[in-house]
Amino acid sequence: MLDLSPRSRLAIGIALALLMAVTRGHHFSDINLPSASWAVFFLAGALLPARWAFPALFLEAVALDLAAVTWGGVSNWCVTPAYWLLLPAYAALWFGGRLYARLHRDAWTSLGSLLACLLAASLVCHLLSSGGFYFFSGRYPEASLAGFLPRIAAYYPQSLQALALYVGLAALLLAAAHVFKQLRRAEVSR
Repeated sequence: MLDLSPRSRLAIGIALALLMAVTRGHHFSDINLPSASWAVFFLAGALLPARWAFPALFLEAVALDLAAVTWGGVSNWCVTPAYWLLLPAYAALWFGGRLYARLHRDAWTSLGSLLACLLAASLVCHLLSSGGFYFFSGRYPEASLAGFLPRIAAYYPQSLQALALYVGLAALLLAAAHVFKQLRRAEVSR
């Protein structure tokens, strides 16, 4: 597990919740950034050991979507019975982050573990969220595996790109904070 103080974890939790609110579907902001939802769940799994963090973030995501559809004038195209497959989809990202937290070492070799956890968790998330929508939303009456496979190639790379962007930025920020902390310790010990 990454060595973070309770105060740092609280700040990270607030930052992740704000990041999701600002980027989720551009419902409440003019900021045109890719959705950070996938990264938020992965990073929360890696950085926030509190068990209430996952349900709190999931409830935030649902509340944001509900508010957007109810008051924000956003189309309800995605609000179908398949919407609830986001729960296991986001849980896959969360558990991918938890797994990475156990594998993490303060060494460059951790990048391989990070990449493996990101790819596995994001693929499961994509199959559950996109596949769930395709097969169970009722929007595609002729849904088939042959029809779904091209959708993976069309949509998964975009989601993976956004996930890599946000997780990469978080990794850089955490590495910089770690270096700064070590430099401060070295200076104090002189």
